[in-house]
Amino acid sequence: MKFELIDAQKAHFPIELMCRQLGVARSGFYAWKKRPESTRKQADRELAAEVAAVHQKSRGTYGSPRVHAELRAKGRRVSRKRVARLMGQQGLAARRTRRFVHTTDSRHTQPVASNVLARDFSADAPNRTWVTDITYVWTRQGWLYLAVVLDLFSRLVVGWAMGEFIDRHLVLSALDMALKGRRPPRGLLHHSDRGSQYVSQDYQRALASRGIECSMSRKGNCWDNAVAESFFSTLKMELVHDADFATRDQARAALFEYIEVFYNRQRRHSTLGYVSPVEYERLASPVALAA
Repeated sequence: MKFELIDAQKAHFPIELMCRQLGVARSGFYAWKKRPESTRKQADRELAAEVAAVHQKSRGTYGSPRVHAELRAKGRRVSRKRVARLMGQQGLAARRTRRFVHTTDSRHTQPVASNVLARDFSADAPNRTWVTDITYVWTRQGWLYLAVVLDLFSRLVVGWAMGEFIDRHLVLSALDMALKGRRPPRGLLHHSDRGSQYVSQDYQRALASRGIECSMSRKGNCWDNAVAESFFSTLKMELVHDADFATRDQARAALFEYIEVFYNRQRRHSTLGYVSPVEYERLASPVALAA
């Protein structure tokens, strides 16, 4: 280990000085340098490069559990502890979640639905339960608002819409995309917060016309819609917080790529056994998908 330290610092300090300070012979250091690399060190060096490549492909967002899952999917037989050690040696780590800020305004006098979902965030088949919410992204042109609809079965973003205004048209566009893409049966449970956009007559008519049951969070209780808020927290952490969008169009393009390319089809989700939402639905049994 002393020789490794000397080798790592030789560009900054004289080798003779470091050998003397560490109490080792300079001849011993040069003899060590001539020895062939051990099989273990060679394997670690090769694996470290693979770990770094996976981390880079994840946009620098994956921690050791997801990096490990990605390597296992590629046929690499390696322990999670070893992956964590190699990540630590390279200074690689998952990004940390920041505090989530709520966006919708529930200060209105419109009637609201009861909390039918009751924090049951499980679903045994697609198109049984959807959750929806709105967030915002800052650009140098001003705010860009994003509404999404997620299927609790796979956490897939089944509908989304972006706009300059946080109104009922935004959420209706996201709902319309989800309905056209998924064509859910009657009886689907739809959960949101009590925002004025969701209690609007237009939105409620859109749900009722498709036989969709409405559920809403209790007033001021973000945990009642935790899955949607968790998605936004992940989105902000992995994309938005490090971005500087010059225009709304630039933000739109980045959000589209994140949702449709990365999150839905590539990102390994811990709740889904470290597969992507699209892959989870593909692997689901035909019975569950037909139910």
